[in-house]
Amino acid sequence: MRGVEYKGVQSVDGPIVIVRRRENVSYGEIAAVRDRSGEVRTGRVIDVSEEHCVVQIFGSTSGLSLDDTTVEFLETPMELRVSEGLMGRIFNGLGKPIDGYPELYSSRLVNVNGNPINPYARVYPRDFIQTGISAIDGMNTLIRGQKLPVFSGNGLPHNRLTAQIIRQARILSEDEGFVMVFAGMGIKYDVARFFIDTFEKSGVLSRVVMFLSLADAPSIERIITPRCALTAAEYLAYERGMHVLVVLTDMTNYCEALREISTTRGEVPGRKGYPGYLYSDLAELYERAGKVKGSTGSITQIPILTMPNDDISHPIPDLTGYITEGQIVLDRELSQKGVYPPVAGLPSLSRLMKDGIGKGMTREDHKDVSSQLFAAYSKVKGIRNLAAIIGEEELSDGDKLYLKFGELFEGKFLTQGEFENRSIEETLDIGWRLLSILPRDELYRVKGEYIERYMKPALAAAPPESGGKGRA
Repeated sequence: MRGVEYKGVQSVDGPIVIVRRRENVSYGEIAAVRDRSGEVRTGRVIDVSEEHCVVQIFGSTSGLSLDDTTVEFLETPMELRVSEGLMGRIFNGLGKPIDGYPELYSSRLVNVNGNPINPYARVYPRDFIQTGISAIDGMNTLIRGQKLPVFSGNGLPHNRLTAQIIRQARILSEDEGFVMVFAGMGIKYDVARFFIDTFEKSGVLSRVVMFLSLADAPSIERIITPRCALTAAEYLAYERGMHVLVVLTDMTNYCEALREISTTRGEVPGRKGYPGYLYSDLAELYERAGKVKGSTGSITQIPILTMPNDDISHPIPDLTGYITEGQIVLDRELSQKGVYPPVAGLPSLSRLMKDGIGKGMTREDHKDVSSQLFAAYSKVKGIRNLAAIIGEEELSDGDKLYLKFGELFEGKFLTQGEFENRSIEETLDIGWRLLSILPRDELYRVKGEYIERYMKPALAAAPPESGGKGRA
């Protein structure tokens, strides 16, 4: 049964419809907008003044006339129907099924904007997640409940890397695997098909919930897509006690949709035309990750964003880096060398790594090996810059050793197969074999007892790839 409908609108500008304010209309409320033929478009109230309210339409506004359009305020926020039947399903950006199956059989509706979490109720993330990827496990460790974005660029293999993480991620301390929630915003059909095929081939499709707002869908729909995905994740994690891995791609498309709405509304632009509330809007999404007291479940987020012009200082990666606990940065130069995954050694970091590694979690030498690899690779970068100026033949023997270390680090530690799943022990042993190339007095970040305990067994298992004997 229909409620009260109000006839006529004040103006239509792109996806924005301005109507006269009615009693009891509130911010975030859903509205049903009908044209003269009775076709219904869903909208959301995004601004309210004394005389008018602004309704954002999730779709096209063509065919809406000022006189014949009617608006019904539904007195409810945007909601998602939830149940355990979510798993294995594919929805559009607004949470409507697009996989040929009917709506979920459930009377449970949840506000997609989420409920605020008391900071005191949060549990500090600590459990190590093994992704099987050395560049992440060894040097930029992912922790359960963390937000760890992937900073990429157009043409870089961020989708392949993310699919590999989804296939291989597991918590060493527990037997239960992850449930995946995937949100695609403005992605092309072939990207969506790639992820669906990956889930099918790896046998995890029945444990995946997908929300797809493809490139040909209205850009305004992208604003709701991540909120629907995170609502489904919160239900599975906090009410069903599951470990949920949420992938959000591409956050750049999401931010472009925000800028489009802001420009249409005539708001004062901030950096590069993005709205001044971009930071708080992104934080509203990212902060829905974590663990809470009283629930065994957790939400771990991996947002993917393509940096415009590979600029890491662009507002989107810049603000994302402030909110999240680190970043995985993909490097175009490494990719052109044929390195997969092309994870940049120095710009990448995981701020929660220190709390999830060490004795009883990974291995006692993990922190020292990681620190020494970072230090050595940093020196490699400086020596390469020097060699570009004076020539490699003018370098000292010690500097040439570091150049050899850098080549092997990129070729043996960073590089691995797309379906190669390395244990943390294998990753650390590879690190020790590479460090054995350097003189003993250069290994100032690792304890001597660890060198004796771990380097020699690693060398015995497989000699260093340099073809010579280790210098330790």
